[in-house]
Amino acid sequence: MPKVSDDRLAARRREILDGARHCFAEFGYDGATVKRIEESTGLSRGAIFHHYRDKEGLFLALAQEDAERMADVAAEQGLVQVMRDMLARPQDFNWLGTRLEIARKLRTDASFRSAWLARSADVEKATLRRLERGREAGRLRDDVPIEVLVKYLDLVLDGLITRIASGQPTDDLHAVLDLVEESVRVKR
Repeated sequence: MPKVSDDRLAARRREILDGARHCFAEFGYDGATVKRIEESTGLSRGAIFHHYRDKEGLFLALAQEDAERMADVAAEQGLVQVMRDMLARPQDFNWLGTRLEIARKLRTDASFRSAWLARSADVEKATLRRLERGREAGRLRDDVPIEVLVKYLDLVLDGLITRIASGQPTDDLHAVLDLVEESVRVKR
């Protein structure tokens, strides 16, 4: 039997993730049945679950990928920039519906919550490091603990994601993000 190359395996995993992301975003976690995931990916359940243990493992892989992408931008440019990017190019953030499903599953599924919490610290760590660097450079206010600023920015992010993913208007939110950014900076 011929050995499948690492590139082909990576391409297949990418196909599965892209199709599953679309399916979860359209139908939600519960509505993304295995049959719908098969239709969305164009692959059989055997092909899909050869790469991922089960539907939850597939969903967690998507969530982890999204968290890593956000952590990279947050580490380089800040969490407010992640939010600005969402407003500027919502079509590039087709995972927003997945983020809403994560929030729902965190509330209702204890095993998912523990798996997610073990994987999701990347964005918070990247944001924390960036804020620490900003404070050391004298750009961020020092009257509030950095951990509080991280939670504040995370709450704003959750609200923005909910607004975008639910189709609410976003045209006035650039000014809101200006206000958020101003609220964490040192007053000059």
